[in-house]
Amino acid sequence: MMGADLPVPAGFEPHFRNSPVTDPWEPLFVRREGEALSLGLRIAPPHCNARGLLHGGVISALADNAMGLACVMPMEGASALTVSLSVDFLSAGRIGQWLEVRGVPAKLGRTLAFADARIAADGALIAKASATFRILAPSGA
Repeated sequence: MMGADLPVPAGFEPHFRNSPVTDPWEPLFVRREGEALSLGLRIAPPHCNARGLLHGGVISALADNAMGLACVMPMEGASALTVSLSVDFLSAGRIGQWLEVRGVPAKLGRTLAFADARIAADGALIAKASATFRILAPSGA
């Protein structure tokens, strides 16, 4: 796989949370910086469309994941359900590039949270996203 032998950028460690949706895209990495949470991976063929470019569905799913986790990190035991997700695709990611999806909470409420994400391939902005989440208490209520 192209790029598999390239290093993972400083500060990233293996992702702490598995999901059936993202399992096929492993290995995934995570970095926390203050209130921001970044997910990262080396773009490989399983992340790409038929043209060999990073698939928009991968971008969307990882942006949703990063923003949701960034929102619930400060809320012990809470979880989030996506209410709305908007993604603007600006450019393309290619096999071998390092993808970083950086989610940042914009506003945290008791029942709703809002977040933004910037998605970059080798440091170049390729997409932006925003989302609204329904916050669930630890009991799942």
